[in-house]
Amino acid sequence: MTETQEQAMFSLIRRAGAVILEASSRLAESDVTSKEGSANYVTVYDVQVQRMLVTGIEEIFPGCSFLAEEEGADQNTLGDGWTFVIDPIDGTANFIRDYHRSAISVGALYQGELAWGAVYNPYTDEMFHGRKGCGAYLNGKPISVSKRSMGDAIIVMGTSPYYRTELGERTMEITKALFMQCDDIRRSGSAALDLCDVASGRMDAFFELRLSPWDFMAGCLLIQEAGGWITTVSGEVLPTDGRKSSVAAGGPVLREDFLAVLENGGKYAI
Repeated sequence: MTETQEQAMFSLIRRAGAVILEASSRLAESDVTSKEGSANYVTVYDVQVQRMLVTGIEEIFPGCSFLAEEEGADQNTLGDGWTFVIDPIDGTANFIRDYHRSAISVGALYQGELAWGAVYNPYTDEMFHGRKGCGAYLNGKPISVSKRSMGDAIIVMGTSPYYRTELGERTMEITKALFMQCDDIRRSGSAALDLCDVASGRMDAFFELRLSPWDFMAGCLLIQEAGGWITTVSGEVLPTDGRKSSVAAGGPVLREDFLAVLENGGKYAI
């Protein structure tokens, strides 16, 4: 990715963010529908922003492929060149409630390897981005993961609400075990932003028992470039082929202790 292409991506993502900001004040009940799974919402703006991103990225990277959450997801493909993994509004339930904890997440694979990522929170105008081998940044300034130990850590987690019947009890068991060993627990409703918070050292670790690739792909690159680690809850390499996966991430100091608590949850997650 050239500097010119990267700047064009930032501009596109910010324009898409403006759509989210404008929509927040005029979102109607009729704009919201439900997808398969519990508390799995989609709005007309998720679709609008995704179309805007796909059209814009195709102009910047002709012939690229996409993995994207909303309409046309059944046509998702991994290409031989650039593949962009898009969540147009990560944290749709937050967006519906005007909670201001939602983001645009765009990860990029090149020849099957994670190469670039950006997560933009339009409410705070924070652009997190990273390029493989070049570090991670927040609005152009370098960021890094924390060096806190487990006892001092604030851990942010996701509840996998779409799969609560299957994973809810185990998620809460793990959360309780972590709570008894760490400083405190947080839950925000946007996995993409949670991973950015870990990458920037605001939070110390993260876990969720099942996420889609558009939830974690950009954040994965950011955490790696910020000096952290990110794996499945069993400590395995995250897939880059479009599969859902559990996700665990954090700073290097607490890795062993954190994964030890998560270990028993691995068999319940994909």
